[in-house]
Amino acid sequence: RKITDYFNLPAINMLRDKTPGTFVVRDSNSFPGAFGLALKVSTPPPNVTSKSSDPTSELVRHFLIEPTSRGVRLKGCANEPVFGSLSALVYQHSITALALPCRLVLPEKDPAGSQDTTDGSGSTKTDTTQLLQQGAACNVLYIYTADTESLTGPQAVKRAIQVMHASKPIPVVVHFKVSSQGITLTDNSRQLFFRRHYPVNSISHCGLDPDDRRWTQKNDEGDPIGSL
Repeated sequence: RKITDYFNLPAINMLRDKTPGTFVVRDSNSFPGAFGLALKVSTPPPNVTSKSSDPTSELVRHFLIEPTSRGVRLKGCANEPVFGSLSALVYQHSITALALPCRLVLPEKDPAGSQDTTDGSGSTKTDTTQLLQQGAACNVLYIYTADTESLTGPQAVKRAIQVMHASKPIPVVVHFKVSSQGITLTDNSRQLFFRRHYPVNSISHCGLDPDDRRWTQKNDEGDPIGSL
């Protein structure tokens, strides 16, 4: 099957009116551990014959980013190097296209947030609002939960990071879903918990560590393989 068979229509709808270089990266449902890259280009490849009544759909090209023992790389591109992380791959392709049709343009805002749609009542609402109603999900690395006592905002984040580093936790991969009802975490391996739900009215702050500390993930041999 073609790679495009594994990507659904929302990526095309999101990117069809965007400028060339606009892109979306998502978890691949068909290839565990891989990512799908949808990219808006200025012209379709010369060997592509449009099978759609809308020729602009051919301007959204699809690529698979596959995991390897040393990182990630574009599948089927012999001249593409292996990158240590997904962010490194994206950043390098924002500098030079390499095997892609054009350079990636790093977004200044969520590309889904600039499109308006009309609901049945005639009022408009953004795709982001629709996304929250439907819910969006991906796999993330769950590291730790800490009691911040009476602290709030950046000071609560700072306290949680301090406790986390002192506890030396073992992180696990969890399924992270956000919707208008709140955030739900599901432990894929059931190592720490089954499922946790945080109602939207219980979430007061989201932010980075004020001290800009990092969590380093290591492999079984103790070598660093990633940093958060």
